[in-house]
Parts: sequence; C-alpha cells; structure tokens
Amino acid sequence: MITRRHAVAAMLASGVLPCMASAAGEGADFSWDRLKSFALARAHGRFAGLPPANPAAAAIDYDDVGRIAYRGDRTLWPASTHGVRFFPLSRYAASPIAISIVEKGRARPFDFSPDLFAVTPGPGAPRLLPGFSGFRLMAPGGKSDWLAFQGAAYFRAAGALDQYGLSARGLAIDTGSGKAEEFPAFTRFWLEPAGDALTVYALLEGKSVTGAWRFVNRHVAGGVTQDVSCAFALRADVARLGVAPLTSMFWYGEGNRSQAVDWRPEVHDSDGLQMLTGTGERIWRPLGNPPRAITSSFADSGPKGFGLLQRDRAFDHYQDDGVFYEKRPSLWIEPQGDWGKGAVTLYEIPTHSETDDNVVAFWTPAAPARAGATYSFDYRMRWIASEPLVGGGARATDCWTGRAGRPGQTPIANASKLVADFVGPGLGGLSRTSGVEAVVNITHGRVLSAAAYPVAGASNCWRLMVDVALDGPGPVELRAFLRRGTGALTETLLYQLF
Repeated sequence: MITRRHAVAAMLASGVLPCMASAAGEGADFSWDRLKSFALARAHGRFAGLPPANPAAAAIDYDDVGRIAYRGDRTLWPASTHGVRFFPLSRYAASPIAISIVEKGRARPFDFSPDLFAVTPGPGAPRLLPGFSGFRLMAPGGKSDWLAFQGAAYFRAAGALDQYGLSARGLAIDTGSGKAEEFPAFTRFWLEPAGDALTVYALLEGKSVTGAWRFVNRHVAGGVTQDVSCAFALRADVARLGVAPLTSMFWYGEGNRSQAVDWRPEVHDSDGLQMLTGTGERIWRPLGNPPRAITSSFADSGPKGFGLLQRDRAFDHYQDDGVFYEKRPSLWIEPQGDWGKGAVTLYEIPTHSETDDNVVAFWTPAAPARAGATYSFDYRMRWIASEPLVGGGARATDCWTGRAGRPGQTPIANASKLVADFVGPGLGGLSRTSGVEAVVNITHGRVLSAAAYPVAGASNCWRLMVDVALDGPGPVELRAFLRRGTGALTETLLYQLF
C-alpha cells in the first residue's frame, strides 16, 4: 500500500541550489532559462542524496501542528489574491525547503525566523523547529487558502468549491512498474508575484532525475488554473515515467457497494478518469477499488486532455457533513503542443479506508526512459467543479454492478451485470423506435445480452444494461457507447468487472 497523504513527506528531504543564490541579504540574477540550464546540468552529475529529515520533527504530531500558526501579519503580499504563508516542520513534512523571492530579475533568500510563527502556549506546547516544510496561497482576507505545496513534489488546490481533495505531483517515477517507486522532491522554490498571478519556480531532485518546474498560478471564477512548464533529465533508466501525475482516493461508490463497510453511501475524492484523445474521442473510465493492484494503459498520440474528476456532486450520495466529498475538486490536464505517442496510465491499488490515496493517473511517453534523456512539457492544470469539456455527447452519470439475469429469476452463474445511465441533451426526444443501439465490446469475457432504452420520467436520460459472462478471475474490460446510425450519441464508457 502506497501511503501518500502523510508518510511520503516525512520520508523525504530537500536540498539546496548553491550557485543560484548568494548569501542571505544579497541578490542573485534569476530567470527561468537560468534555472532550466542549472537543473539539466546538475542531472548529468552524481546524485549526492537528499539530506535526512529533522529527527526532532517526529515528535510534532497532528495536534501539535494545530498549535503552530504562521502569523497573519507576516503574510507575503497580503493585499493580493495570492498572499503567501508557510508551514512549519512536523512528522508529516520533516524536511526544510529553501525559499527565495524574485523581484525584477533578482532573487533573495527568504529566511526562517521564529518570529514568523505563533505557538499556542500551555502544557505540552510543541517545539518550533527551524525551517519551512511548504507554503500556501491565501484568499483575500486571509481566512482560507486555495493552493498548497508541501511534501516531496506534491501540491494541491481547493478548486471552485473551496475544498481540498486530490493532489498532483511534479513527476512520477516507476509508479506501478514492479520496481520500488521513487519520490523526487521539490527542494527549493522561488516565488514571483505579477498582477493576478503568483509564479512558483521549483527545483526537483531525486536519485534518477533532476529538473526545473514553473507554475503560473491564478485563482479565477471557475476554480484554480496553473500553467506549467517543466524541463528535466534522467541520470538513470526509469521503468515507467509519469508526466503530470495526479493522485487521488477511491474507496467505494455505487458500482462497488459490497465494499461499503462504512455507513456513508459513497466515499471517494474522485470517481472517474476522463480522457480526450488525439482523435477527439471522449472516454470515461469509472475508478475502482480492485482486489489487487491494476495498471491500465490507454494508448494515444497527441492527447488533448485527461484528468481525475469528481463528477457526482449530490450531497445525499455521500451524506458526509464533515469533509464534503461532493465538493472535492476535479483536476483536468490540457497538454500544450504535441506530446507525441504514449499512453494515459491509470494505477489502482486496493484500499480499506479513506486515509490512503490509492489511485494515480499520468502520461507515459512511448519511448523508453533512458539515462541521459531530456524532456520538456507544457500543460495547463484546471482545478474545477464543472465538467472540463463542453458540448459533445451524453455523459455517463452513474454505473451500477450486480448479478446477471432478470430480476426475480435465478441469477446467471459466473456472470455480472453492468447498468449505466447516460445523460445529455443529444438524447432528448429519442425513443425506442429512434434507431439507438448499444455498441458493446469486451475482452476476457462474453456479452450475454445488451440493451439500451430511455428512462421513464427522466429528462434526456438513457440506460444501458449489459450481462457479461466472466472468463477467469478477470478483469473483464468492457467498452460501450450509444450510437444512432454512424454517429456516437455518448462518450465512450470503459469499465472493469472482476
């Protein structure tokens, strides 16, 4: 089990960029091009390792973190939409990062001082350790934050509904490859405000890779956008390279109710992977909690977008009035330029609770990732509450599974039923005599029956019902959509049955 929310940050340390900043109080020339050149040159040298975490941080637990607050009056750029405050060290993020401020092409260190933090006094008051573990961007007024970087190369945004959920990373190394996963870390940051945006530059370092990242961050009406550029080089072969990785949690939903040991109807940060292929096909793959680790690869060329979405926004489907899963943001990746051949990779591992992120999605280039190879990618990240794509065919809104066969009759042995609802204006006015057909293809199984029909009393909604015979332990890979004549009426639904 890969535990990402807390333990990863505590295992990793951060480093320094000695030739890009001078002594405290002095400035140094800084630019995106200089940072890229430095990072790529550093990748060809021997990796010296990351400094160990501060051992004293192990004593600072969750409750202690709550007693350590960054002082509001020390917020950087407090009058803007991106006031910055810093996180202290703790057992969950035990390694200090280096921070610099960029103004007019010059960088100056922003040094730690105990005066920046306030510790709630009283018995057992935690010890404030020197150093920052990360930072967050505050909304106007300083009452809430909307973007945070903390731990390894992780960051996340609150989206349009002011609620944190899934996370993103700078890069994924050997995730789900059979090798031990490597977690490179952002070891140093440079912060540069400009108008309505805060640009964050970061140096990423790890055993197999060194690179430079640039994030242009904006809080907009529809959520949070980040325009990302990265350039990195490998110093070792990588079995599976993951570009623009997203990590989330899926415990159970309407499709795997047998795993719902908790009282809440559904528990997940995201419920599906959406893809817009280079040919323009829209694909929806609901997430699952498989019985074993499963890697799914969706080959493509020149992808137009992919992301992990929280499509279900109904409170009564979750009934959680504490963490509000219906408000968790969706995260959509829009590649800039041609990313060439490769695959969107989805890695899912079993989980028995909501505390572990068990889903990762990323782009994997087709060419082997060899030592000495250099890469550069540009993309936009959109943390949103709405659908990332407008227009197009009807969307799969719900998927249920159960025993195959007709209700009230003996179930069909070694077979499962999938029921999926598609909703969209393009289905309006169509009836059973309109020539709508279900197109279903499967691997590792057989289609016993398939039918599609309009749902009585529901607007613009059609239901697909498929009975599938399972050949072996699975998974059965099902691919389905609704068609009228030669035109697709819906997005393509992919589903796994075990």
